[in-house]
Amino acid sequence: MIGVVKIFRAGKYSYRTRIQFVSYMNYILRIPLNGSPAQLDSLRALQEAFGQVCNTLAPLVQASRCWNRVTLHHLAYKKLREKFPAMGSQMVCNAIYSVSRTSRLVYQHPDSPFNLNRLGEKALPLLRFTDSCPVYFDRHTLSVRDGQLSMYTLDGRIRFHLALRPQDEASFHEEKLREIVLSRTAADGFELSFLFSKPLGEKETPSSEGLDTGEIPEYVTIDETP
Repeated sequence: MIGVVKIFRAGKYSYRTRIQFVSYMNYILRIPLNGSPAQLDSLRALQEAFGQVCNTLAPLVQASRCWNRVTLHHLAYKKLREKFPAMGSQMVCNAIYSVSRTSRLVYQHPDSPFNLNRLGEKALPLLRFTDSCPVYFDRHTLSVRDGQLSMYTLDGRIRFHLALRPQDEASFHEEKLREIVLSRTAADGFELSFLFSKPLGEKETPSSEGLDTGEIPEYVTIDETP
């Protein structure tokens, strides 16, 4: 939010810009997906294909020592689209985001054992994504409206009915949606996680929910083979 301060000087006045910094709180809304066997099969197939795209891109990150999302997009998007035409353009973009995000966590987080400062001039280890790696969505590939969820799969759009509380439904229209992640549950089901940000009230404190801790995610293995 930007305001303007009027400052008077000897009968004259000038304007200076006053910037008000607003703190935000992250919070996650988790929704289990109770679908038919066919729907769950479609989600498993999508998750497996998403992992394949990530594993195709990971060697480029290792060789180039680059995981900037925009740069990776320029380097790899066209080849990935040619190799995985069924994935669709936006899901390929989301896979590039996933590799960039995970690489940043593994190679840059100060608590990571594979932080660049610890590796020095050694070759980067290779990231290998499992078949159950998270799948990232966005507003182009997933939508929620009037309690109905529509999401992209390799078999076309599938839909779920969501029993949302009114305040949860309002979050999709009023808060900043930062990430949408499809994950496998311990019971071999699926759930969606929606990471929202909202401005903090005067007496609220920032939340660490949704922030990376530096731990290596379970969905990726690290190959240190030279």
